[in-house]
Amino acid sequence: MNKQIINILFIIAICFLAYLIFNNLNFKEGLENNNTSDISTNNSSSNGVAGGAQSYSAGIKSATIKNQDILLVSKYRTDYENTVLNLDDLINTMMLQTTLTIDTSKPMESLEKLVKLNSAKSALNSVMKYIDSTS
Repeated sequence: MNKQIINILFIIAICFLAYLIFNNLNFKEGLENNNTSDISTNNSSSNGVAGGAQSYSAGIKSATIKNQDILLVSKYRTDYENTVLNLDDLINTMMLQTTLTIDTSKPMESLEKLVKLNSAKSALNSVMKYIDSTS
């Protein structure tokens, strides 16, 4: 009899523990939304992807303006230009070093590195054009 009471208490304790665990987890059923205000603020859910394009564009513009305010390109233009030019020189020397140390048994690794470095030079040219256009 004593063993049966212990088993029953053990089963009740396990059930209670399972109840506490599953009660504290935040499960969502099926197609429920977090709240009804989501529908009014998120146009893309009711109007498709294009419905949210205007707010998405405004968010991107806001992030761009924030970055421009942080960078102050017009104030630090010469510093940024010098940085880009120094990076360009660094990439040129790295390209020369890579060219001079090509492993003839595995030339593709070095050639891929050269392609990446050349891509970086192209990116720096784009950055320099952006700096020049913000004056």
